[in-house]
Amino acid sequence: MLTIGTLSKKTGTKVQTIRYYEQIGLMPEPGRTEGGQRRYDNAQLDRLSFIRHSRQLGFSLDAIRELLDLSDHPNRPCHEADAIARRQLKQVEQRMARLKALRTELKRMVHECSGGRTGDCKVLEVLRDHSECLTEHEEIGV
Repeated sequence: MLTIGTLSKKTGTKVQTIRYYEQIGLMPEPGRTEGGQRRYDNAQLDRLSFIRHSRQLGFSLDAIRELLDLSDHPNRPCHEADAIARRQLKQVEQRMARLKALRTELKRMVHECSGGRTGDCKVLEVLRDHSECLTEHEEIGV
């Protein structure tokens, strides 16, 4: 049996985050000692590792909840998990495309800046007037 501190160290998850996952039902309530200390078993360690890795891959908590439900029912078809992963992949690809457009625009702004006075600054000009931009990036940073 593991303490919450040991579980935290083994998974790289903050203690507050573990408690939060318990509160929202991603992690089951752990057993407790007579003194009230939480105790976790290997199944809970595996579950938290699954959650942590899923978060590192950018899955939302709702998607992780769906994936955990699938994981808890090993006889269900795996096409549902595949669909969730494909949805996540599509979101990552969309973010990457937006970030690439943002990078292009920022590089252009910096390159076109003459380094003179702020009244003639291309960076400030482009930031004031979106029509000066060459890329579509409205959704970035929103």
